[in-house]
Amino acid sequence: SMASPALLMRVVASAYSVAEKAATIVRNVMSAGDLGIVEKAGPNDLQTKADRLVQMSICASLARKFPKVTIIGEEELPTDDVTEDLIEDGHCEEILKKPCPAQYTGIKEEELVIWVDPLDGTKEYTEGLLDHVTVLIGIAYGGKAIAGVINQPYYNYEAGANAVLGRTIWGVLGMGAFGFQLTEAPAGKHIIVTTRSHSSALVNECITALNPDAVIRVGGAGNKIIQLIEGKASAYVFASPGCKKWDTCAPEAILHAVGGKITDIRGNPFQYNKEVKHMNSAGVLATLRNYDYYASRIPNTVKESLVP
Repeated sequence: SMASPALLMRVVASAYSVAEKAATIVRNVMSAGDLGIVEKAGPNDLQTKADRLVQMSICASLARKFPKVTIIGEEELPTDDVTEDLIEDGHCEEILKKPCPAQYTGIKEEELVIWVDPLDGTKEYTEGLLDHVTVLIGIAYGGKAIAGVINQPYYNYEAGANAVLGRTIWGVLGMGAFGFQLTEAPAGKHIIVTTRSHSSALVNECITALNPDAVIRVGGAGNKIIQLIEGKASAYVFASPGCKKWDTCAPEAILHAVGGKITDIRGNPFQYNKEVKHMNSAGVLATLRNYDYYASRIPNTVKESLVP
């Protein structure tokens, strides 16, 4: 008989279904019309009813199946009993059928840390820029992002009334990433994707120094990594604190699974063990290809302004 699937593959298969449930919640909150917006640290730091419900759904669903895994989510929430309608018990069969990369077959539950951003791009969500929104579930082992799920609840939303909404992208290091068409940015073009609502003098100084052919300003870290893997941008550059571990964990795993690279602005890798501080205080630099080209052009003044 077949050996039962390795823990990592079971976690990823569950996270896939949990993310699809999350997308349904995100769409339902929007169509019901009451977003329940709360300001956290200010007008660019928002939380909606969708952020709250989705985080409860993801964390409770995964904790029920994998009780010894550490799960860290963006929102500070009461630990009340979660209603059964928020629990997703399913998993993606397709993922369970794939063999686990050898280096991860022996992982135990207590060695995994799951970083959850229930709704990445909240500000854009409240403004109706729905294609910017993603749900992020990142899986870390030994401090490294090794697997991730990105759901785009509104993928295809401009394709007309009968379009199937949403898609789920997932990946595992040593296996690859699935659910999208990997595409490289046009050769010789330097297209930078950066923040839409968290700009600053430093952010702009850094981008100017890279002498880009074009700059795309969009919300959400998940969305920015999708721009890289679908060839719409050649580098994601954010010379500012503000991005958190739950923003980068899932996207990092997917980007690394297809041969890309993400670091802070100084070139340091991100750490994802449970004791780590949540803020990526030295910003973000990510590419699908040609990382060294961009890294070598980040001004020293910018690097010195950002302390890890």
